[in-house]
Amino acid sequence: MVERASVHPEDPAPAPPAEVAGAPPTEVPGQRRRPGAAARALPAASKIPRVTLLFWITKIVATTLGETGGDLLAQTMKVGYAASSVLFIALFLVSLTVQVRADRLHPGLYWTVILATSMAGTTMSDFANRTLGLGYPRGAAILLGLLLLLFAAWWRSGHTFDITRPVTFRVELLYWTAILLSNTLGTSLGDFLSDSSGLGYAGGAALIWSLLAVIAVAWYSRRLPTTLLFWSAFVLTRPMGATLGDLLTKPTARGGLAYGTSGASAILFGVLVLLVVHGYRRQARTAAR
Repeated sequence: MVERASVHPEDPAPAPPAEVAGAPPTEVPGQRRRPGAAARALPAASKIPRVTLLFWITKIVATTLGETGGDLLAQTMKVGYAASSVLFIALFLVSLTVQVRADRLHPGLYWTVILATSMAGTTMSDFANRTLGLGYPRGAAILLGLLLLLFAAWWRSGHTFDITRPVTFRVELLYWTAILLSNTLGTSLGDFLSDSSGLGYAGGAALIWSLLAVIAVAWYSRRLPTTLLFWSAFVLTRPMGATLGDLLTKPTARGGLAYGTSGASAILFGVLVLLVVHGYRRQARTAAR
């Protein structure tokens, strides 16, 4: 029988875990060690959905809706790329403010921010490439450079790239800035592949699907860093959304289904709502366990 150790009043109190045997102070993932930094700055749980097949399906639907919704406002309703960009950026900033102030995951809020970045990315890319005359190759190159600079600054800051854990306010802002740049880059990249590369819609779509298949194999085989694979897939699913948007909106004479920007947007919005509701139910089942 194992005897229970007796504790006498005169015994000194045990040292905190961080002070036992010279162990380093306990750190929270995603938070840099600073004098006086308080753990209370972190939310109790991650505010990002788990990266599963459902995540990618919802992301493709949201980015496709961003494509058709952006075109609906800018082209069909003739608001224009510049004015539409201002409206979508305002929606992004409002939804982002609510998102970063939240203390837990709200699927509807998270996907609202994603949708806002996708619509803003669509109109900003079209404004820069078409209205300002940058062109798709130059626009995609500039956005790729900005995204790489952001990742370099993120890496040099010492903050974690693992956004699936509770993280600091600064890391969350880095994450959402990268999301906005990624969706804008994805728009320019899709337009470049379909219009300027000579591949056309079918060839561009085939290339994107092939690259995503390679990423999926690498993801499940764990042969490459998951951070690299995640952001590569995030960028590439944006032009995939553009391809699906063209399929839904273009007339049948051009190989589309002829739903138009309004009809396609309505269908996609309904599908997105169903996926978000499913996300809430899944979250409730997980919390009940």
